[in-house]
Amino acid sequence: MAGADVHMCQTIFPAHANHRGELSAGQLLKWIDTTACLAAEKHAGISCVTASVDDIQFEETARVGQIISINAKVNRAFTTSMEVGVKVTLQDPLTNIQKLISVAFSTYVIKPAGGDKINLKPVELLTAQDFLEHALAAERRKIRLEHEHVFKNLMQECAMDNEVLDYVCNKKEDAVSTDHTHVQSIELVLPPHANHQGNTFGGQIMAWMETVAAISASRLCCLPPTLKSVDMFKFRGPSTVGDRLVFNAIVNNTFQESVEVGVRVEAYNCEEWAKGQARHINSAFLIFNAANKTGELLTFPRVTSTTKDGLRRYYGAISRRRIRLARRYVLLKKEDNCIPLSWDQSNQVYIIKSNIAALSALAAKPGWEITSTLAHIKMFSLKERDALSVKVEMQVQVSSELAFSLLSDFTLHVHWDPWCSTCRVIKSVTREDKIYHITSPPANGNKPNDFLILVSQRQPCKAGDPYIIAVRSVALTSVPPSNKNYCRNEIQCAGFLIYGDGNSSLVSYFVQGTPGILSCFAANLAGLSKSIEETACMCTQYLELETSKDKCIQLNNTESSTVP
Repeated sequence: MAGADVHMCQTIFPAHANHRGELSAGQLLKWIDTTACLAAEKHAGISCVTASVDDIQFEETARVGQIISINAKVNRAFTTSMEVGVKVTLQDPLTNIQKLISVAFSTYVIKPAGGDKINLKPVELLTAQDFLEHALAAERRKIRLEHEHVFKNLMQECAMDNEVLDYVCNKKEDAVSTDHTHVQSIELVLPPHANHQGNTFGGQIMAWMETVAAISASRLCCLPPTLKSVDMFKFRGPSTVGDRLVFNAIVNNTFQESVEVGVRVEAYNCEEWAKGQARHINSAFLIFNAANKTGELLTFPRVTSTTKDGLRRYYGAISRRRIRLARRYVLLKKEDNCIPLSWDQSNQVYIIKSNIAALSALAAKPGWEITSTLAHIKMFSLKERDALSVKVEMQVQVSSELAFSLLSDFTLHVHWDPWCSTCRVIKSVTREDKIYHITSPPANGNKPNDFLILVSQRQPCKAGDPYIIAVRSVALTSVPPSNKNYCRNEIQCAGFLIYGDGNSSLVSYFVQGTPGILSCFAANLAGLSKSIEETACMCTQYLELETSKDKCIQLNNTESSTVP
């Protein structure tokens, strides 16, 4: 709706920049909050206050002399709250190059005068993008509302992870105690820090929080860190001019090239200050990374803690990261870049080779991080700028040859994969390359899905190499995506790598999480579902059952051959 859009332009001056001449993240947070609040009040027609800010991603940095353009739009209005989407772009006046700087989503609640009850009017949807953002706003709101419940469940799951517990409770030589990263700062709220409603400006509080969090993160890398994303700013109550705001920041956990810092803000007026009675007004979790002079990202040292509060923060960071991955999956639905390659005689060799190469490249990428563990099953995720990939490792008591034989025939997947309702071979290109048509059950009340996939299987070239089963979508004119009973989805890159070790195997399943792929991923990563782990358990049980059957057949044949 054009009436709920607000556009702001700012030229970056030295006063807005840090010591490196880059736009301060705190200053950008101020501008984002101001623009989003204006959009919210333009839609509501009354004063609004910031309830929370989440899903902030910082993609690029801006420098002095460049121009920042901020667009804020109300995506969806609920009863008394609304989601405002903010997009920040950069324009260099010398080169006229434009880049995406940041995307953020804020929640605002109305503040009617006199306590009158007022319901927000719905957002008028005019374009296809409006309808898409309207639908995604409901998904993000669902994640926000379920956050506490999901977070509690994930914390319990982390606490039962013996590997994590053993590491955290037993200090390693290369681990750093989180106690060394604690930073406290006190700010006095003055009139210039207040907003048009007389309360402390939310953007100013966020800027102060970013400053103290950056200092905490710098104690692990000895370099100025860069803010890459914010898990959530949650405003619990207001503060006013004259309040003393106490900021406490500490590193919660590190994840290879990133670090999560938690910040808690407490407010005191004069009387509360004397009595030591604090009001908890804000909490946030900020994610930083750091780069050297050549731009190479640094690896943060692992952290450890033996205190009860330290363990809670350590586990909390792991749980929040899983929820962030789920939120990122929701954002991936905005654009579907997975276009199936059209299959014909002229390009089939290229498609087959690229199918194998894509899976091998995905498996070899660095940065895979574990998200959950079960007995003999581990789940990993790989977060990239434009994709979220998942890997599931299964340790099975099955020979690699048999596992390869059973998994490469996709018509057998209906025996163990709940996402595979039917499967039939459409085209046998070679003995090792086949095109399948697969149908899957509906998800979230939608129509059933179907897939048209190329499966390429390869045996090891030499000792130590894995068996490969690569999967990707293709398009055939004979099977068009026009069946009204199904919704055609695409797979950009997926498959199995199977490593043998005698009578046991390590089976790794990979899938690049493009928008149409298995909607259970988001729920699974956020702890709302166990469907991926359950499917992996069913796969291992099927493989081991077939192994038992194979052994029985061999034993019967042996006994038959020895009967005189």
